[in-house]
Amino acid sequence: MRLTTRTNLAMRTLMFCAVNSDRIVRKHEIAEACNASENHLAQVVNTLAQRGFVETQRGRSGGLRLARDMDKIGVGEVLRTFEASLPFVECFDAETNSCPLADACRFRDALEAGVEAFYSAMDRHTLGDMVRDNGALEHLLHMSGRPKVSLCGAPARKRNGDATPQTAGTAAE
Repeated sequence: MRLTTRTNLAMRTLMFCAVNSDRIVRKHEIAEACNASENHLAQVVNTLAQRGFVETQRGRSGGLRLARDMDKIGVGEVLRTFEASLPFVECFDAETNSCPLADACRFRDALEAGVEAFYSAMDRHTLGDMVRDNGALEHLLHMSGRPKVSLCGAPARKRNGDATPQTAGTAAE
């Protein structure tokens, strides 16, 4: 099984919003952090907003944020939003199925059970489960004005474009 790029980007976007729940995030910030094009991201954000996962705000101080608590956003629900319109295999779509084996195929039944098991497993997880107590993810996605902290609790090492972390009592230049 393979998820579409849109589904993967939707989960990245929701995780980004959850990690940065204290602020409205901008599309370009998500695109940069999640290695995505802003145009592709715009389509995903539009669907997320239409389905009530995020709320958007237009204008100079605009952006997006979660529309509901991260514990109320099921991973299975997100995946179904982006994947359900695409049949897993040709024979899952009665209108376009042209498989000559459809009437006698047990493989279809096995695939159907596998897909249902996958969604059932995803239904047991929320966005909160993906984000809460996940220091590595927070380290990668946190956009607050507070200095970044490394995974071990020490000031983060300088990355391209980041200012060197200041220690207490050191004057900024």
